[in-house]
Amino acid sequence: MSHTPVNRAAPQTPHQDLHSEQGALRGEHPGRSRNPVIKAADLAWLEFEKPDLDQAEVFARDFGFAIAARTEGELWLRGTFAGSPCMVIRRGRASRFIGPAFRAAERADLDRLARATGSTVRDIGVPGGGQSVALLDPSGLPVRVVHGTEQLSALPEQEPLTLNFGTDHRRTNATQRPPREPSRIQRLGHVVLETPVFARTLDWYLDTLGMIVSDFLFLDGQRGRGPTMAFIRCDQGSMAVDHHTLALHLGPGTGYVHSAYQVTDLDAIGTGGEYLTERGYQRSWGIGRHIQGSQLFDYWRDPDHFMLEHFADGDLFSCDLDPGWAPMSASGLAQWGPPVTRDFLGATPSPAKLREVMTALRGDNELDPARLLGLMKAMSS
Repeated sequence: MSHTPVNRAAPQTPHQDLHSEQGALRGEHPGRSRNPVIKAADLAWLEFEKPDLDQAEVFARDFGFAIAARTEGELWLRGTFAGSPCMVIRRGRASRFIGPAFRAAERADLDRLARATGSTVRDIGVPGGGQSVALLDPSGLPVRVVHGTEQLSALPEQEPLTLNFGTDHRRTNATQRPPREPSRIQRLGHVVLETPVFARTLDWYLDTLGMIVSDFLFLDGQRGRGPTMAFIRCDQGSMAVDHHTLALHLGPGTGYVHSAYQVTDLDAIGTGGEYLTERGYQRSWGIGRHIQGSQLFDYWRDPDHFMLEHFADGDLFSCDLDPGWAPMSASGLAQWGPPVTRDFLGATPSPAKLREVMTALRGDNELDPARLLGLMKAMSS
């Protein structure tokens, strides 16, 4: 990604030395809805099905989750922060992602959402109870909006190391020996989803859940056709929140790409990664630092091939920051780190991937040969 020199004498804009070199051009997507139905407060948890809950629990503990609850048919995972669990895995015939659950700021938001979508507010069978509205996004992915769920007490933290910086010597007569142990998950950060109906799905999350775009990515030579990826955050007004709680990108598939979980710091990422390596798990990509969102990252595959990310030190934006715009490229995914892998990009050829592409090209969606070739070029640039 090229870097244009900035005129230091000019007034700073949100796109100078902040999160993107470019803002929107006239007439481009504003990145927010004028009158959303509600404004979701946060991502509550993610829902999966897997046939082997024992295996799922072993990986969860190795990755750094704590167990919130376990029954014959359900496994609830949590982080150290107070709040709701961040993942539920239910016993099922096959391993699959069901969908995300978002947290409503107020109980009245559920009623408003139900009226606007023709849905019903129902009690949900989760630890501690609560109510929810069940929806489908334009991709056909189930989306749950919840309120009144149990708020778990905080657990002991993995303390950050005391670091020396230049002449700022905070640690003397002491060594650094972080223990080789799982990276202790603090909380769920975000989920990334793929969809062949990107524009419709993007607008649905903005119009229905009141989310706002932090950054758009577009294909080289195709900016006039609109973005192909959006990093989207919740709108909590002047309170700064994660750069993205949800990320969407155009592609032939529908559904889960990866999910991300915050840990204490870089040493927690590094020692946790060594712990996972010793136990035979597959690193997908890392360690590095992203551009959009700035997170330190490390990506792993669980035994069912789902991708999960450890992250730390992500950007926090308030509601008054406009979207940035940047070209999509593989090299633009990180400021530093090892080259992005084919596994992370989902670029490994397979009969299933080929069928997915052919089905998408024949479908009523936004993926045509020009878009597909543009995506392939971006992921090799």
